Amino acid sequence: MTSTDPALDGELPRQRLTVAEIAHLAGVSAPTVSRVLNGHAGVALATRQRVEAVLREHGYRRRDSEPAAILELVFHALESLWALEIIQGVEQVARERELAVVLTEMQGRLTPGRAWTEQVLARRPTGVVAVFSELTVQQQSQLATRSIPLVVLDPTGEPLHQTPSVGATNWSGGMAATRHLLDLGHRRIAMLSGPTQWPCCRARLDGYRAAMDAAGVPVDPALVRVSTLYVEGGLRDGAELLRLPDPPTAVFTANDLQALGVYEAARRAGVRIPEDLSVVGFDDLSFTQWAGPPMTTVRQPLVQMGAAAARMVLALADGERLEQHRVELATTLVVRESTAPPSR
Repeated sequence: MTSTDPALDGELPRQRLTVAEIAHLAGVSAPTVSRVLNGHAGVALATRQRVEAVLREHGYRRRDSEPAAILELVFHALESLWALEIIQGVEQVARERELAVVLTEMQGRLTPGRAWTEQVLARRPTGVVAVFSELTVQQQSQLATRSIPLVVLDPTGEPLHQTPSVGATNWSGGMAATRHLLDLGHRRIAMLSGPTQWPCCRARLDGYRAAMDAAGVPVDPALVRVSTLYVEGGLRDGAELLRLPDPPTAVFTANDLQALGVYEAARRAGVRIPEDLSVVGFDDLSFTQWAGPPMTTVRQPLVQMGAAAARMVLALADGERLEQHRVELATTLVVRESTAPPSR
């Protein structure tokens, strides 16, 4: 039997609505409302959306005894040291609070599926950190209804105003990398971007363009490529750049994996780094200092970014008000041996 007393159901409405009243406003049964509140399956999407709309309209929030002592960490993919460094940062903060970290990998998808949402609602974690992921408005409202705070790290879309997010100074990093190459005397500077619909990639490309513009150096459209953020993308597009009649003397890439692909493209083409081609990456993953030659790159403070996201979500779980909903940590240019003045 379903109770219509909010105190018995463990709910704390801003307006004193009962489950039966919510059901009446949404045009559904009281058991359906209970299933939505408890994150259970068996509710049609349109019906769930109607119930959640009523809950949001009336500021309805659950008052459960205690959330589970876990942080939920969601990645679109776990394929590089980039993810590992973020995990380290989140785990450091979780350990301080004696929380476990539950890790979900979405196998390249940017938006978690319905099954993940239902599992998270059932687990009731202390908070969720979504990395390079894009939760739908419905998923975010479901978490909010269950009082599960959410922070997004490197959002793949424009972060919603009410959703806290963490990133890096990607524009400044792109400008610093390009300015370094310009200062060395390079003028035919190529840029391998990642997908430009992602804010972090677009900002790095914009930083490159801004540095070129400030130096009065026209950007040759043939030298700007949108690639994948993997070694294969850098290898493919790097090889195409090196086959141009007037190839670049320097390449700035959107991440270190792309730069590693450019290294291999240069090796296959008999192009020496840095004598014939300067290369700058982005991230400063641990392998860059052992590349041949050691790679100049833009350091993105990934461990600190993970820790910042974890602290933000725990502050929200504690009922604190965040001073900033968008935090950007500084990037730093790390000059090694993959850049030098052009030989031609």
